[in-house]
Amino acid sequence: MQSVDFTTLTAAYREICATWLPARVEQVHQRDRFWIVLGLRTLKQRGWLDISWHPQAARICIGDPPPRKPDTFAFSQQILHQLSGLALTSIEAIAPWERVLDLQFARRPGENPLFHLYVEVMGKHSNVILTAANQEIITAAQQVSPQQSSIRPVQTGQPYESPPSLTNDAPSLQESQQRWQAKVSLVPGALKRCLLKSYRGLSPALVESMVHAANLDPEQSTVTLTASDWEQLFHRWQEWLQALEKSHFQPGWTAKGYTVLGWEIIQPVKNLQDLLNQYYTAALNQQEFLQLRQQLSQKLKNLLEKLQTKANNFSDRLQQSDRADEYKQQADLLMAHLQAWEPGMKKIILADFETGEPVTIALEPEKNAVQNAQNLYKRSGKLKRARGAVEPLLAEVNAEIAYLQQVEAAIAQIDKYHTDTDLEALKEIREELIQQRYLEDSEYTRRSDTNTASTNFHRYRTPSGFELFIGRNNRQNDYLTFRFAGDYDLWFHAQEIPGSHVLLRLDPGVVPETADLQFTADFAAYYSRSRQSDQVPVIYTEPKYVYKPKGAKPGIAIYKNERILWGKPQRVEAYLNEGRRVSD
Repeated sequence: MQSVDFTTLTAAYREICATWLPARVEQVHQRDRFWIVLGLRTLKQRGWLDISWHPQAARICIGDPPPRKPDTFAFSQQILHQLSGLALTSIEAIAPWERVLDLQFARRPGENPLFHLYVEVMGKHSNVILTAANQEIITAAQQVSPQQSSIRPVQTGQPYESPPSLTNDAPSLQESQQRWQAKVSLVPGALKRCLLKSYRGLSPALVESMVHAANLDPEQSTVTLTASDWEQLFHRWQEWLQALEKSHFQPGWTAKGYTVLGWEIIQPVKNLQDLLNQYYTAALNQQEFLQLRQQLSQKLKNLLEKLQTKANNFSDRLQQSDRADEYKQQADLLMAHLQAWEPGMKKIILADFETGEPVTIALEPEKNAVQNAQNLYKRSGKLKRARGAVEPLLAEVNAEIAYLQQVEAAIAQIDKYHTDTDLEALKEIREELIQQRYLEDSEYTRRSDTNTASTNFHRYRTPSGFELFIGRNNRQNDYLTFRFAGDYDLWFHAQEIPGSHVLLRLDPGVVPETADLQFTADFAAYYSRSRQSDQVPVIYTEPKYVYKPKGAKPGIAIYKNERILWGKPQRVEAYLNEGRRVSD
């Protein structure tokens, strides 16, 4: 993930100053433990100022409205208490070449600030600190005790101190090429490393972009550069400094991320705030997606392994109980042939009542024939009682396995992050598992409407143009089947295989063509656990014939009056390449 460097921070806050100041603070909301937003209102517009101290994505930019869910963070409540109704009158850098901004708040423009909000964009040391006018710290996003840092503790009630100053030389437009070149090449080494060590205000992304714009290799040794190479690189160096001095920035997307200097742009953009918001929202969503998917997959794997072990144990006990009749038969034989028993016998061989075949019966030598028979009767009775107790337990475990396999199949279908709907689908699965008490997450605050599923289904068009809806998880499956489905629709599902519920939407009186049914069956097979199979049996029926058993877990349904088609998952890729998707 590309970090916000000094150049990007400068471009971002100068643009905010030009278009958003002064602005009244109307609301403060904390999205997560690294991210607050300030609701701002000017004479012309309203918006949300994102302020993040994330170790990899610390930033300040105009972003999206916060989600409508409770804010339970004390930090944002403290800021709201102090800043609500005040005006954001100024944003200034605390010192040249420092990535620390001073957001100043007063009752009205032109008055002295009552509060300062210091935004420190410094990688893993990023922080946001609110102080009074006298610089006394009121609250901080991250408190730093003297034990954590003897150089610069950050605690409530103490005076605010700026971060330690950088020791590298400050770049200057007045510096000659000869002096600049001498500094960079003083200790021979890779060009990128030499630049970063020689001057402040640089970042790896900026240096790489600058060097590539000069048609050079960042890992190239400084001793191999020609006079022409140095001249070209110095030209790019001055371009950078002039952009900072004149606030002449050219934001755009690059192959690896973004730039604000116009170098290596593959798609220019007009609004830097939108660019930063889109980049970091997508990057953080993707990071959260990968972490959450790994967490859920590992949890399900562990749960299924434990349940399968339990199911195997129950199955073994049932197999043992199958010998109940055998023990009873042996006891009957022994009682019928008491005269054949002799003291001290460890086994006895008797003829079967029906077949006449010899039956070997193990005996306890210290007991007589009647006592051995009684033991066999007891063993038979115990095994029969065990069957009655174990069978419902095995059925319960198998139902639990089937449910978790359904969840596992849903996660397997959400294999990559494409849009925020993919992350939302995973979050719904997490909510479901928390609700079903398979997960505990003390840091995760569930929404008040935990039983409400989103409707961001997969959506496609059949060959005849009918809409096709596919649930992304169990909660969506339930909503799709039992609330969203209409009387004239058709419901599809892979037969006895974990997978998504699929709905073919039909108008009254419309009879779908065979191609539409086959198309839908292919997708039902594709969005099932048997995606890699050549053919998958798929049932379909009317939604009125689909039922949810009382007390059943999410995504579980039973059906009747079904018909069967064979779905072919491999054909789905061809369907997708034809552009049949409505939205996702």
